[in-house]
Amino acid sequence: MANPKQQESMLLTEHFTWPPISLIDDIINAVNEVLYRCTDTFETGLSSANPALLGFADRAAAENRVPDADEDGNAVFPEAKLEIEEGILKLETLMENAIDKNFDKLEIWTLRNVLCLPREDGVGEWVRLRHYENVQTPPKDTHLTPEALYTLRRKLQETLKLHAALLAEKHRNDLQIAKLRALLQPTVSPKQEPRSSTSPAKPHSQNAHDAPFAFLTHTPAARDLGIQTLPTATSRSTSAATDPHPQTHTPLSTNTTFTTSQLPYLRTLLTSLQPHLATTALPTTRHEGEKAELAKERKVYIESQSKRILERRGVDTRDGVEGEFGGSRVGGDEVRALEGIVGALGSATGNGNGNGNGSGEAREVQTQVHAQGEEMDTT
Repeated sequence: MANPKQQESMLLTEHFTWPPISLIDDIINAVNEVLYRCTDTFETGLSSANPALLGFADRAAAENRVPDADEDGNAVFPEAKLEIEEGILKLETLMENAIDKNFDKLEIWTLRNVLCLPREDGVGEWVRLRHYENVQTPPKDTHLTPEALYTLRRKLQETLKLHAALLAEKHRNDLQIAKLRALLQPTVSPKQEPRSSTSPAKPHSQNAHDAPFAFLTHTPAARDLGIQTLPTATSRSTSAATDPHPQTHTPLSTNTTFTTSQLPYLRTLLTSLQPHLATTALPTTRHEGEKAELAKERKVYIESQSKRILERRGVDTRDGVEGEFGGSRVGGDEVRALEGIVGALGSATGNGNGNGNGSGEAREVQTQVHAQGEEMDTT
């Protein structure tokens, strides 16, 4: 438990928000700083003075010693610098001892007569500081153990950490909101005049790089849609200075809220229309000219693809795709019938002439007909 003197020091520290001894320490440090500056100035002055004027020439004459001379013929006394440094050090030590002795007396007298409580015993127990007014002291808990006290102290520490983390998060959120608002609110200089609504130029074009999304709220198209223009940085600061009760303008939030409020009605309407979509065909409103154009495009596409296929198979298509073989397409049955006729003619010719020439000519004709039939089938 702290003794009465320590309790008095704690009470004064809480009252002044700084320890009483720190005032005396600051005074002593300030006096020491002045002392060090004085000794430095004194040393600089002695070092820059002529050693002969400080008595070094008289001492050399008394000792029958001839001092050395520099290039200009002036006497040089090397021992002058050393003696000046030693003398300054002795003077500084003497002054420090005097300051410590006298200001220790000041410290003791101040702590006993100025920065202290009245000498009556028990006064510190009756002193109540201003920040302790209307504070109800909880009753003494006889069941409070050191473990419970440690737990409460840990809870207090964690609460303070959480509070600091929340403040940091709030600061980061404020910065993020400011950055997002800068994307929507262009900054207008005070000297910039407002552009007329009849001007053909695009508004806020010079600030497009500052607020790339300002067109959502600060363009004539946005005003036509009923979106309220957000206040710019200059106008907001001016209104805040003139209007004691500023109003918060949130057109985007208002429009978003209205849109989301209409979603249930749209879902209901869509649900009621779904049964009709399965049985009702979509209306066709194409005109006759559009139908003819589509048919023409389809015909051109078919002809181009047919021509490409025929050219790939070696068919000459310079005269066109249609009428390439001068008639209708020959079917497989017709080709087989022609082959049978050619075979019968070849057999009859071979039997009548008694040589193989007729049979060879018939086979050649048959081969040509067969090839022509296959080529016709490909068309």
